[in-house]
Amino acid sequence: MAAETLIKAGISVDVYEAMPTLGRKFLRAGLGGLNITHSEPFEIFCTRYGDRQTQMQSMLNAFTPTTLCDWVHGLGIKTFVGTSGRVFPTEMKAAPLLRTWVHRLRNAGVQFHLKHQWIGFDNDGLLQITNGTEEFSIKPDAVILALGGASWPQLGSTGTWASWLETRGVETAQWQSANCGFDVEWSAHLREKFDGAPLKAVSLTFTDSNGVKETRQGELLIKEYGIEGGLIYSFSKKLRDSINANGKAEFTIDLLPGRNTERIVKELSRPRGSRSISRHLQNCLGDDALKRALLFEIVERKTFDEPKTLAKFIKALPITVQRTRPIAEAISSAGGICFSSLDKRLMLNKLPGIFVCGEMLDWEAPTGGYLLTACFATGKWAAEGAIAWLDKAEL
Repeated sequence: MAAETLIKAGISVDVYEAMPTLGRKFLRAGLGGLNITHSEPFEIFCTRYGDRQTQMQSMLNAFTPTTLCDWVHGLGIKTFVGTSGRVFPTEMKAAPLLRTWVHRLRNAGVQFHLKHQWIGFDNDGLLQITNGTEEFSIKPDAVILALGGASWPQLGSTGTWASWLETRGVETAQWQSANCGFDVEWSAHLREKFDGAPLKAVSLTFTDSNGVKETRQGELLIKEYGIEGGLIYSFSKKLRDSINANGKAEFTIDLLPGRNTERIVKELSRPRGSRSISRHLQNCLGDDALKRALLFEIVERKTFDEPKTLAKFIKALPITVQRTRPIAEAISSAGGICFSSLDKRLMLNKLPGIFVCGEMLDWEAPTGGYLLTACFATGKWAAEGAIAWLDKAEL
């Protein structure tokens, strides 16, 4: 997006890409359908950036979800809005969009240099590049760094660049996992039998240290190591903050969000007869073996003979998470360059003429199109900052 903005302004653009092909993380994001943005009201959309909304607002105002959709349509790619409000290309694939976009950029004059990796600064402060066989330095009129965060390093975003900028006075926040899974100390039975099993049609409630309670409905995924999935990702920052502060985090799961406690008590109070406890629960919970297994995992056996108490657990089953999963597994990362090290156009205060964008910046957002939208928006914003800086430098 930065390259496109620059080339449209008549500026010569060279893109140095460390990997053998372009857009590997973009393609990875498209494996689930390429959720490019979200259709919810813009005012709500902007709140998804949490405590970084203030820093991100101007960039989002300049490149809104509607702007992004119009841009996609301009590439000849149609979109649709899913039932969740998320926006997808009609083909549900990233490759056609990327292929068309790169072709348009090449035709516009953008020069792509694949397998060319930035490896820091030389003794004269110039950018050092390696192509695997040789190292050389370059001195562009302006530089835009779009090196990603620290998640999915096999796709190119290793986060190793942070130390090179820190030595030059750029302040960075520590990398942390975002939109990630969490470790739970499951029993051997649950780990072996339900690894990879989805927990559908549930709601999750988390109360933070300030007593603020939030509830969302969706789907989770039980894993051998713990728990992940869309519903967990939407709470990942709050859960991570709680773990950082307290060494653990606890939330509750409503296994039957469409049913009130009174109705559940009534169903559990029916005579069990010769049926097993599991069979008795099946009449209440349905055929979902995982929901029953989670109750047996967490609730004491004597409680299964107490309908009122058991009903409370069905409506609020406590789950304790111990750790975030490693950042290499996370969908995205928190941390990166602090906004205090940047001017309003995303230029590094300590390194005039060098701009940064994307996941290099210290912001995070849940999945749902928010990550891609902000990456596009910051890329365009940084490029416009570079254009303004170049114009001023020529005066």
